[in-house]
Amino acid sequence: MLGFACLLSSEKPLDLKLLQVGTPVATLQTNGANMRISEAATISGLGIDTIRYYEKSGIIPPVDRGSDGQRRFGPETVDWLTLLYWLRETGMPLKTMREFAALYRQGDRTIPQRKAVLLAHSDQLAKRRKDLDHCEEILAHKLAIYKVYEEALE
Repeated sequence: MLGFACLLSSEKPLDLKLLQVGTPVATLQTNGANMRISEAATISGLGIDTIRYYEKSGIIPPVDRGSDGQRRFGPETVDWLTLLYWLRETGMPLKTMREFAALYRQGDRTIPQRKAVLLAHSDQLAKRRKDLDHCEEILAHKLAIYKVYEEALE
């Protein structure tokens, strides 16, 4: 099954270094194939409680546990957590993240649907960016007015 890195292009996988928040996965993998939740949290940028919630709610697949009963996260799961961090940073609703994860679990035949989910979210981001740019213009105008007022008082 193609991972999320191949979601938009089967020709060239996404460079995951662009997504990393903490230690690059390549560095991490030298410490072993499986990580504890604290390591996964550091790399992905998510909090430990958030990771547990994502596991409990099925957004990420069930996580293997070591003989000590503690979670052990493989590189693919950490990649998912990192993607989820960035999707959340963009304001993607949890419901949409769940939908995206469910599509992923259904295999490569859902690539067009997953791409559509991301394209729709990208459109929402573009609208939000446009709205924020307009807000910034309004603030700049108001600040210019205050500057004139301050100069008049001097």
